[in-house]
Amino acid sequence: MIKVKPFNALRPTKELAKDVAALPYDVMSSSEAREMVKGNEYTFLRIDRAEVNLEKDVDIYSDRVYNTAKEMLEKFENDGVYVSDTEKRYYFYRQIMGEQSQTGIVGCASIDDYLENRIKKHEFTRADKEVDRIRHVDTCSAQTGPIFLAYKDSDTLDTIICEQTKKEPLYDFVSEDGVRHTVWTTDNSEVDAKIEGAFLALDALYIADGHHRCASAVKVGLKRREENKGYTGNEEFNYFLSVIFPSKSLKILDYNRLLKDLNGYGVEDFLKIVEEKIGKVTEHKGSEPYRPTKKHEVGIYLDEKWYKVEFYPEICGEEKAVDRLDCAILQKNLLSAILDIDDPRTDKRIDFAGGIRGLKYLEERCHKDMKMAISMYPTSLEDLMAVADNGDVMPPKSTWFEPKLRSGLLIHKI
Repeated sequence: MIKVKPFNALRPTKELAKDVAALPYDVMSSSEAREMVKGNEYTFLRIDRAEVNLEKDVDIYSDRVYNTAKEMLEKFENDGVYVSDTEKRYYFYRQIMGEQSQTGIVGCASIDDYLENRIKKHEFTRADKEVDRIRHVDTCSAQTGPIFLAYKDSDTLDTIICEQTKKEPLYDFVSEDGVRHTVWTTDNSEVDAKIEGAFLALDALYIADGHHRCASAVKVGLKRREENKGYTGNEEFNYFLSVIFPSKSLKILDYNRLLKDLNGYGVEDFLKIVEEKIGKVTEHKGSEPYRPTKKHEVGIYLDEKWYKVEFYPEICGEEKAVDRLDCAILQKNLLSAILDIDDPRTDKRIDFAGGIRGLKYLEERCHKDMKMAISMYPTSLEDLMAVADNGDVMPPKSTWFEPKLRSGLLIHKI
């Protein structure tokens, strides 16, 4: 049984929604955030990356920054940028990017479902990255960035989404990157009860994106429980803001690799050992970068040439689902065994590029500061859920979801 509750959203007025909505705090640097807020006094980055309101040399993890975030949120409320819905509701959030369309239900998921692994993870989290959002959520007493969750199958939820999104939306705008964002809300208790019941019928939800934000929200909830010994479990801090999509509507993009060197190998010798140990190597003759067309296939860009590498079956037959992922096969057999990159989380010789940047970006980096690029075939949702169901963890940088959920459109106060 999965608990997902409606909530009283704090949200921008219809006129200001487009100005308020912002990309997640963790897809940009502090300097990039400062550039992005120029000319927009309402952008949610003024709360999510509150250092943009202060001098450039401020410590972005100082008390001043978190207190400024709280002050800016209060200012937005007092100035009428934000309004609060008086009744608890569910919301629906649709994003359209090119041909990709996905619509999820916005509600608050249970921290107990997370703690008891009914909300399944596929990534490790880092304590140092959690601390920032723990302090942000705790200081603001609000969850500002929704967690991106998915469910496997629910005809009931799919039908409700279809019916409820035929109504007049609360918001409907196109962001600066060309993504269309539309938000609706429920307007009667019968629909709310059906949604809640449909989630209760599910066995699991899956974190698609936002592992650190999710872990941070849960830890704030546990902190509040410790501070409120008589808590009942119904308090808002027991739940965290989520957008929950049907998995069949989601698309994972490729997450590509960039290498600074060949670990002492010459180009010819490197390609020879790849063919010996990894898979068949074929030079790509096309004018465009090589994009893998199926699982167990990668592209390599080296000395201004693209090569297709088809993995040998004997390195793809591992027993566990996580070990059959292309990124895991590549890590074990090439990055570690040949290039001596054993920990891609910390090794400075490797970098990663989400598929949204395109393959030309890989070429540009190789002309600038990298020696080799590897284009990947995207991990599937089925593989992600299989790994999570087994309680395993994917290699770092296995999945890249687009479009990104916007922060600031719906806030959950705790």
